[in-house]
Formats: sequence, C-alpha cells, structure tokens
Amino acid sequence: MRFFEAQEKARTQTLRLLLLFGLAVVALVLTVNGALALTWRLVSPGWLGYPAYFFSVNTGMTLLFVLGGWWLETSVLEGGGQALARQAGARDAWPASREAEQRLCNIVHELAIAASMRPPQAMVLPREDSINAFAAGWDEDDAIVAVTQGALDRLSRDELQGLLAHEFSHLREGDTRLNMRLAGMVCGLEMIFNLGRSMCEGDQHGRRSFLALPGFAIMATGFLGWLAGRALKAAVSRQREFLADARAVQFTRSKEGLGGVLRKAAGEQARAARQPGGMGHRLHPAVHHMLLVSAANQTHWFESHPPLAERIRRIYGRPMPVLHPRQDEAVTRPDALF
Repeated sequence: MRFFEAQEKARTQTLRLLLLFGLAVVALVLTVNGALALTWRLVSPGWLGYPAYFFSVNTGMTLLFVLGGWWLETSVLEGGGQALARQAGARDAWPASREAEQRLCNIVHELAIAASMRPPQAMVLPREDSINAFAAGWDEDDAIVAVTQGALDRLSRDELQGLLAHEFSHLREGDTRLNMRLAGMVCGLEMIFNLGRSMCEGDQHGRRSFLALPGFAIMATGFLGWLAGRALKAAVSRQREFLADARAVQFTRSKEGLGGVLRKAAGEQARAARQPGGMGHRLHPAVHHMLLVSAANQTHWFESHPPLAERIRRIYGRPMPVLHPRQDEAVTRPDALF
C-alpha cells in the first residue's frame, strides 16, 4: 500500500465532498427562498413586490434551523469522549489486573509516541464479543479509544496495534468533530423538512390552513436537502475510513496488522450472516458511525463505512481471503464475500 498517496487521495476527496456539502446548504437556502417567493405570488397575485425583509427572514430562519440542528446533535458529546463511551457501555481498562488490558494500554502509549500526541484513555466494551473499536473526543484532553472484549480475546498483538492505529488516525485528523458537525447539519436539514410537514398538517378537525401551500414547498425542499446531506455525510465518512486505514499502515509500517483485523471481521460478518437474525450491534446508536467495522457490508449512498472487501483490497493491493476470527484460518470459499 502506498499509504502517503492513499492519504492524499482521501483528503482531497474529503475536501471536495465538504465543498459539495456547503453548496448543498447554499442551494437549500436559495431553493427555500424561491419556493416561498413562488408561493407568495400564487396567494397574493395583486402585490407588485414582496413584504419587507422577505428574503432576509427566509434565509435567516433556514440557517437558524440548520445551525440549531448542529447544536442539538453536537450536544451529544458535551460531556466529552469518556461520557459518550460510558453511555455506550465502556469502562476504563484495568492494566493492573488483566494481562490483555495491560497489553492494550502498552500499545496505546506506543502509538501515542509514534503519532506525537497525548495518550488517549484506554477503555473496554466488556459485553461486546465482536471485533470492533471506536474513538471519541473533541480534542486530546478528553480523547478515548474503546475496544471490544472480542478484539482483546481474538486479535494478536500486531492486529490490536493495527486496530488502535486506525482509531488514532481518527483522533489525529479530527474525524470525531467532523462527523458530529456534519451529523448536526443533516439534523438541521431534517428539521426544515419537519417544519414543512407540520405546516401541511390540518387542525384537529382535519382542515388545512393557509400555511399548507408554503409548507409543502418547504417540506419538499427540506426532504431533498436532507437526502443530499445524508448522502454527502456518508461519502465523507467513507473517505475518512480509507484515510484512517492508510494512516494505520503508516503508523505501524505493516499492512498485516489492520489487514488481519479486517479479514477476521469479514469472516465474523460472513458467519453471522448465515445465522438467524443476521448481525447487529448492541452498542449505543450514537457510536455506530464511529466504529471500526459497520454492521452493513454493502455499498449504498447512505452507508458510513466502505465495504470490508474494498478496504482489504486497498491495504493489500489485491483481494484477500477472509480469516476465521477464532481459528485464524482462511475460509474454504474466499470468494463468498469478494
């Protein structure tokens, strides 16, 4: 893997997508103004102009909803990374009494030196037996890395190092802040849609008010903006996963570490998919987009993670067979996932 080239490509793609996201918000403001202006012409055909500050008020209210959604969503991390991790069921690592957690803390300190950053708090998700991890925190002062019990039990030292290096990249690149802010913007776009829908609803007797026509325009515009925002947020998240994979290879100077983790996770997903009920996360929904491995293993516009097969191919430069997460053996039919 040419990790510096892969990092530059991911950063460039992220910048383009963020510019598109900004353009989507601008387009939403312009579309809301246009829709309301057309509605005003339909309901007031005798007027030659628009009321005073018509467009200024429309623009201000639209941006108020978008920024209000951002504030509501980012308040989830108000207590910092540790508060969010504890909400997801994590606890502090116990290096003094557990050998696996001593190894975890040692690797965290080693990677902090390699990444030239303050060591984050090491935490464990004791009730999660799948292979996974996440990082959270606004900055280095409240940053945490949390790994599942399954990762501690079934990963070698090199693989655990690769997993943690991936999470260190998210902290170093500020991906937690970026994801939460984009999620807040998407929440604000959804609030605009909900405003339009509430304006379209009738009163308790089922009668529609004069707000139904502008409400329909706002609802339609908000829905399109929300869809575009969700798709762009997911696309940004996928590029940050590619960037974190490349950074992990850079930090560890080995593709076998993180590559082995992803191959075992792919085998785990394949086995779980054959079981009744499929595969799902028991973790708090607030951290699902932060996880190393998403429950879904498919490509669509709203998925926050790239398919595992594509991530593995980029690390090794070619498709690789998945590994059985318990026995470290390649599955008999590696083409089942690729």
